[in-house]
Amino acid sequence: MIDHLREALVPPVVLLDEHSDAVHNRTVFTIAGDDAPLRDALKRLGWLALERIDISRQRGAHPRIGSLDVCPIVWHDPALRPRAVDLAMAVGEQLGSIGLPVFLYGELASAPERRERAYFRRGGHAELARRMEADELEPDYGPGWAHPTAGGVLVTARPPLAAFNLGLREGTRADDGRAIAAGLRESGGGLPGVRAIAVELGPGRVQISTNVHDPVAVPLAEVVAFVRRLAEGHGTRPVEAELVGLVPAAALAGWPEELPLAGGDPGERTIEARLAATAGA
Repeated sequence: MIDHLREALVPPVVLLDEHSDAVHNRTVFTIAGDDAPLRDALKRLGWLALERIDISRQRGAHPRIGSLDVCPIVWHDPALRPRAVDLAMAVGEQLGSIGLPVFLYGELASAPERRERAYFRRGGHAELARRMEADELEPDYGPGWAHPTAGGVLVTARPPLAAFNLGLREGTRADDGRAIAAGLRESGGGLPGVRAIAVELGPGRVQISTNVHDPVAVPLAEVVAFVRRLAEGHGTRPVEAELVGLVPAAALAGWPEELPLAGGDPGERTIEARLAATAGA
């Protein structure tokens, strides 16, 4: 399945990173390219996801509304923001043209309540279909109903965020994980720009899954330290870390070397390192 989706990513578009997780049951591609090739690649990826992934049969720990689910256009230089916004709107229009209802979120959202992905994802694809059928939710592009097998897709333009997971010590209770995630979230009085949920990976295995919206202002070492303080009150601690995709190098400033990061050297998990390696290839 993933091999077929990867077929959409042909030169001059470059695949910088790929992350798959059986428990979350999702794959994240990080790709780079100029505007027109990137737009075309994302349309092809949308077609393949629509044709090959039946969201009604998918099960996984991570919230999702569709087979493509989320498609952010990320700028790594603020000067590229206007181009990223224009490209996101073009991508949204193209994905709508192939039959996917497209919802703009983040700074492209048409209303304050539509800024957060959770607004669309609550209840998953089945609830999305119900809300659209009841005229409670209108797409920004595409049909006014959920695709029966591909659901819908979320699109935005944004700077890099960090999709960052912390595994807690084996034996941690799910309730403790949920309490830690609640305390970490910005909405719960935690760190600014941090979204967090607790995910059960198996019996006694709990992961704090986060999005850090500005990992330069809030480096990941600060997230680790905050989770350690919260976890101590629940008799547990983070024992491993994982990045989904890539982050700016500044996000890893002060990284605690004693905490293992999946994938090896943290310096190789940065946008700058992967772009430099691609340029030198």
